Amino acid sequence: MEFVISRHTVISYDGESTAVKHAVGILRRDMRKKLGDAKQEENRIALHEDDALGREEFYIEAADELAVFAGGDLGFVYGLLFISEKFLGIAPFWFWMDQKIDKVRVIPVKYGRYSGCRPIIQYRGWFINDEVLIMKWKIDGDPAEPWRMVFEALLRCGGNMVIPGTDKNSKRYRQMAADMGLWITHHHAEPLGAEMFVRLYPDREPNYTQSPELFHALWEEGILAQKDCNVIWSLGFRGQGDCPFWEHDSSGCFDTPEKRGKLIGDVIELQRALVLKYVDHPILCTNLYGEIMELYEQGYLKLHEDIIKIYADNGFGKMVTRRQNNRTARLSAMPKKPVEHGGIYYHVSFYDLQAANHITMLPNSVDFVDRELTQVIEKNMTDYWIVNCSNIRPHAYYLDAIRKKWFGETVGDARHSREFAERYYQGSLSVAEMYRDYPKAMAPYGTQEDEHAGEQFYTENVRLLVHEIFNGKKEGTSRLNWLVGEHALDEQIQMFTDICRRNFANLQSYYRRCQKVSAALSGDKKMLFDATLFLQASIHYHCTEGVLTFGEGYLNYQEHEYKEAFLKFGDSAEAFYSADQLMRGAEYGVWKEFYANDCFADVKHTAYMVEKMMGYVRELGDNAGHDLWYRDAVYAPCDRRVLTLLVHDNHMTDWELYQAFKKKREQKGTLRKCCLA
Repeated sequence: MEFVISRHTVISYDGESTAVKHAVGILRRDMRKKLGDAKQEENRIALHEDDALGREEFYIEAADELAVFAGGDLGFVYGLLFISEKFLGIAPFWFWMDQKIDKVRVIPVKYGRYSGCRPIIQYRGWFINDEVLIMKWKIDGDPAEPWRMVFEALLRCGGNMVIPGTDKNSKRYRQMAADMGLWITHHHAEPLGAEMFVRLYPDREPNYTQSPELFHALWEEGILAQKDCNVIWSLGFRGQGDCPFWEHDSSGCFDTPEKRGKLIGDVIELQRALVLKYVDHPILCTNLYGEIMELYEQGYLKLHEDIIKIYADNGFGKMVTRRQNNRTARLSAMPKKPVEHGGIYYHVSFYDLQAANHITMLPNSVDFVDRELTQVIEKNMTDYWIVNCSNIRPHAYYLDAIRKKWFGETVGDARHSREFAERYYQGSLSVAEMYRDYPKAMAPYGTQEDEHAGEQFYTENVRLLVHEIFNGKKEGTSRLNWLVGEHALDEQIQMFTDICRRNFANLQSYYRRCQKVSAALSGDKKMLFDATLFLQASIHYHCTEGVLTFGEGYLNYQEHEYKEAFLKFGDSAEAFYSADQLMRGAEYGVWKEFYANDCFADVKHTAYMVEKMMGYVRELGDNAGHDLWYRDAVYAPCDRRVLTLLVHDNHMTDWELYQAFKKKREQKGTLRKCCLA
């Protein structure tokens, strides 16, 4: 016997839950996408409460009706999305990975009971952080639709918790997230989801000891604004703008770890009391992030036992403290023994202005991620997992892997790459192989297993170096000490480019393999591959080219070979522009302008900065009239010294001049005949 899902199947729900209504709407939309016309009698999908189930539990009975039994709103949401995935075949990242949904007339469901897997992580979700792509992107003119699709994908993955954006975005979209059934929690730099002090008081120093009552009022207002939602209250005290508070304190009162730890502990206890004033049995957490982790491990920060302690990776997937500027302590972010009330903040995307990934995937393997997260589970840190997911689309592969860890699976590169390709690339084994080998192509910049470069390694450091050159820096920049140590600037540039050069043959081989895979694909499969994994390989490849030619140009510049430097800097800028153009070329259909606000890695601005180097060396090597290099680039050798007309064209911009030289270079070896009249 079979229950038949068709266009005539109705979803019966007369409850009041906004979250369940949202899920019903999603399933109805999926049925319209999947099901064609068929002559079927009307039947129904019905929702029934079962008090014996937990609030997130569900099961489905297929008989005369398709009955979803659940113990709470999220149970119904997961049950409805289970029908979408299990029976209709709609994958968790269907939207973000352009899943091709083929229509069928009907879908038969055998009579019987169905249920999903139980998660081993209690609160599990995403931090929509560094969301600069989706905050400016619109779907069909609607700026809120990208956020709905983020929250839908999270629910499809089995998530139940979200930090719904950063700063203003977190407040703008938290009601939408709550209405869809998600628990709300907060950025570690925005305790209790309260407004930032410096926004309300722009003319005052964000100094807690000087204005404690103002901070208290902000926190209380934040609690009152959210007390009717499901909230995991994040307690803590960092500075304004994701940095230690003592960086904004000029009093000198917090010059020791003891003083810093005591103030943070006192503030957290006060915040805890404020929450208890308005919320019965609240769920509380605090982030042991960066400097807070060090204070806690050293015993300077005391925390109440009912607070979930959230440990963090270093931004590259390794459970050690993150690098802070030039300080790389790499203290273990794992507790020494299993804990009660423990959790993690984990990154598949990161922004550190040094070497992290934002528009490309985590540069470390799924095997590596699995090892780290398995250790987390062994330490009983299963109360709370929040994953920095950035802008979703570039990171779907790793978000899908971590989704599996939420449910206790072991994940690895070999199996996960096959399963991911099966779902989103129509089973292409060659695409699976490219996903599997991606981390192997990433440049190592240090000796540790996680020290592989994201795209910021190229863009941030090239922009930094151009700035230092313009400012006449000779002794080197301290901002590169973390990477190459204290050396003169020319040595730092050489060492930085050498790191990229040592890996270039490996990266180039991977890039060319991606080219071959792309050439062998066709249709939707090719379009998706080119716009996702091949795009990311191309960003690494062209940005590395940009670094290497920048280094060559700098050597020419040092030798006062200004024309050669101009051309090499032009080659460098063109390489970065190529990466940017490939991103813009991936903006088909719904993805129109998705990469337009790439303002973190900002590949295009890196190109612009190198282009400014072209102008700088032109002023050193060309003449004041800007006609010497012009004549060399445009005129035949026999015409260069004929000055009856100084120039024949408008003066060229730096880029126009570079293009003229480039054309001449491409024609090198071609004989030109000079005809004298």
